[in-house]
Amino acid sequence: MTRALTMLASFFLLLLCGLLGGCVLSVCPSVCSCSGGHRDADCSSRGLTKLPRGLQHNIRFLNLSFNSLQVLGGELGHYAQLRSLDLSFNHLESLPPVLPRSLWDIKASWNHLRSLDKNDTAFHWNLKQLDLSHNELERIVFINNTLLSVKSLNLSHNRFWTVPTNMPQNLESIDLSFNYLVQILPGSLDRLPRLVKLYLHANHFSSLTGGVFDKLTALETITLGDNPWACEEENITGILQWAEKTGATVLGCPCFTRPVCGQNHLATRDGEPEPAPLTEETLWVNSRGEGYDDVSTSRTIMVTSTYEENPSLYQTGLLVWTSSTKSHSVSEDTSTVKPKMASSVSNAQTVEPQMKIVTLNFLLCTIATSM
Repeated sequence: MTRALTMLASFFLLLLCGLLGGCVLSVCPSVCSCSGGHRDADCSSRGLTKLPRGLQHNIRFLNLSFNSLQVLGGELGHYAQLRSLDLSFNHLESLPPVLPRSLWDIKASWNHLRSLDKNDTAFHWNLKQLDLSHNELERIVFINNTLLSVKSLNLSHNRFWTVPTNMPQNLESIDLSFNYLVQILPGSLDRLPRLVKLYLHANHFSSLTGGVFDKLTALETITLGDNPWACEEENITGILQWAEKTGATVLGCPCFTRPVCGQNHLATRDGEPEPAPLTEETLWVNSRGEGYDDVSTSRTIMVTSTYEENPSLYQTGLLVWTSSTKSHSVSEDTSTVKPKMASSVSNAQTVEPQMKIVTLNFLLCTIATSM
């Protein structure tokens, strides 16, 4: 009798939890580490070839980076509360066919993505950031009036020949650097009234049609360095005039006219133009100016970002540019050049360890004497 009552009570409790949605079995796959009530799952660097079993249905953060994933089916579509998904550093050739519409952030850099179809991005009304850098993308299709919440789009280090059209209209930042861009089709940038930052350095532009940037009324920063501008041709005049008159900051003025163009930022020293930046490869540094041997995009920033925050650093010669000998070709591996260590080390960083050693030796000698 007692056993029957216990089973009946358990049944009604499970039924009540199902109706109210208030009970969640807290589980975490053995190959992952979880936090936040097991709603944040870190399954990175586990050698995974498929989605681990046992993830809670209400997870909100899922890190699958640095694995060996080649194909993901529609399993991720079941996690209707997922906000952030990291698929970076895998072997994916396409995005999963069904992704939760609850996502705010998708990172899929350092894979082998070749194209992005309209169905891959449609109906993601909540998506705010999309990082598809370091892939093999040659084509990407966006549908008008979709991805309305996306503010940041990173398509750098891919294989685009022309700037994608129908990009999300509320974008504030677009990174198309390190591609093979040779043209911007008329109207491609006309529906981006909120765009603030546009990165086009390290491409194959030789000239640009006049007025191609005229509709970017909110533009604050654009990078044009490290492009093979045809400075002897007549059709280069339009972009040169625009670079001088625009209110935006132009890093890497075409034809080496000056390092920074634009009405608000005329960088000259004693009236003489300085060598143009962003015509060479940049160092990767952190906020303290320290270099890295390995690629860690979450912990590093580019010199260009440092310049935007502290333009005085450039004028005082504290930013270092390294020579670039790499040329782009379609058959070339799209992996980025590894960061190089910064050559300068502050005296304070060198002296501090030495002082600690002297102090330690002194203390040891004092103890030995007292004994």
